[in-house]
Amino acid sequence: MFKTEQDGQALSGQKLTALDDVNMRILAVLRDDGRISMAALADRVNVSRASVYNRVEQLIASGIITGFSAQIDPSLVGLGVCALVYVTVHPQSWHRFREGLLQMPDVEYCAITTGEHDAMLLIRAVDIGGIHDFVTGVVAARPEVKSVVSVVALDEVVRKSYVLPSDIPDRSGMSNRMGMTRFTTAGNGRDAGGR
Repeated sequence: MFKTEQDGQALSGQKLTALDDVNMRILAVLRDDGRISMAALADRVNVSRASVYNRVEQLIASGIITGFSAQIDPSLVGLGVCALVYVTVHPQSWHRFREGLLQMPDVEYCAITTGEHDAMLLIRAVDIGGIHDFVTGVVAARPEVKSVVSVVALDEVVRKSYVLPSDIPDRSGMSNRMGMTRFTTAGNGRDAGGR
């Protein structure tokens, strides 16, 4: 159930598809300070304390907020090396590979991807040897894995716990683009194979 201050009506049994401006501001503040008090959060987003408390509870109940946790600097806890590991899996092996991933405590993040590789893992280790041992001894050793490419991160420039729609600038006025290249129409005579 999700209720907004404006209409006062609950959306019972419906999945929340849009968030109002106040909820987005709450999420933005919580991203920067998950330990902020409800009173301070209410002040920051300019609503009553009771309202902000109810909204946070509703964001949790609806599954938008999935939890709260501390963020750490990996290098200060001894994990100074980060790598992206791109994995290609043999066809028909997805279930076993996925189950195997859940048994790998070294994996900080995994995404199933399109393109040349099937999955991307983000891993951390004490040193390059730890990355090597994990990639060759754990990931590449799995029978479901066809190939592995690892890339060591030299610097992590941007790290956010999440991105909100309000963070993304409006690019609707940009020119027509396909991928990383600009789409241009064929010139005179080129649209018919140069005839």
